[in-house]
Amino acid sequence: MLRQTDISPLARLVRRVDAASDGEAAGDTFATGFPSADKSLGGGVRRGDLVVLGGEVGSGKSSLALAMALRMAQSGVTTSFLTHEMSVERVMERALAIEGRARIDEIRAGTLDELARVAMGAAAVRLRDRSPIVATFPSGGVGPLAEQLRRTLDLQVAFVDPLQALATGARDQDEELAAAVRALKTLAQELDIALVLTSHLAVAGAGRADPRPTLDDFGALGAVKMHADVVLGIFREEMFTAGQNVEGATELLIRKNRNGGTGYVDLYFYKQWLRFEDMLDPDR
Repeated sequence: MLRQTDISPLARLVRRVDAASDGEAAGDTFATGFPSADKSLGGGVRRGDLVVLGGEVGSGKSSLALAMALRMAQSGVTTSFLTHEMSVERVMERALAIEGRARIDEIRAGTLDELARVAMGAAAVRLRDRSPIVATFPSGGVGPLAEQLRRTLDLQVAFVDPLQALATGARDQDEELAAAVRALKTLAQELDIALVLTSHLAVAGAGRADPRPTLDDFGALGAVKMHADVVLGIFREEMFTAGQNVEGATELLIRKNRNGGTGYVDLYFYKQWLRFEDMLDPDR
């Protein structure tokens, strides 16, 4: 005879499958807000999963992570965006640029025209009502970050930007980053959240026949390749092929997907707004 403890996980799975069959979103899955990516990822990112988003310096990984956090928060998901590279004010400045389709240099200089001011005002209202919990995280490795996440009530998705800020310098950096990746995977499972981690690439693609990010480019002694559930790479062609009318063209490469297939989706990057949009399902 099956014990109750044996039945419960199966019962939960059956209920989740039934709900998905009825058109409801799976309770353990959160849409990123980019429909093509969500379709490829089986609906989005899942509780207990570690998702790593990487790219070359300047490819827009922090902007894409923030865009996902913004769209998740606006859909009612309790989301946090923790950064070590920007102040909270700078993150919100970027959020206004993304949501209001406003040039960030004009926001800073106060030179927006009337139409842009109206759009930014509307974006500010949306962000006031539904915004990610934006904060910086302290130095000291995964421990202090974990405590910060544990204090966030009802957290569903956490974004951490970037992995490299979790190195303390106490030992070899690759060893530290590998340990951080393993610890973050464990933390995602412990807190039952989806944890999205940005990462610089350890190996640059410039000079290769195909400069698109590969799993091995993430370094960290292969820990990303081994322990992450989903690995995404950003490839912006204009960074490697100048002057061929490819400005904005972006591929979001699904290099690893423990719950489905790999491949890529087409995005477009509006550099002046720091804004990514889905090419097949653009925002209105």
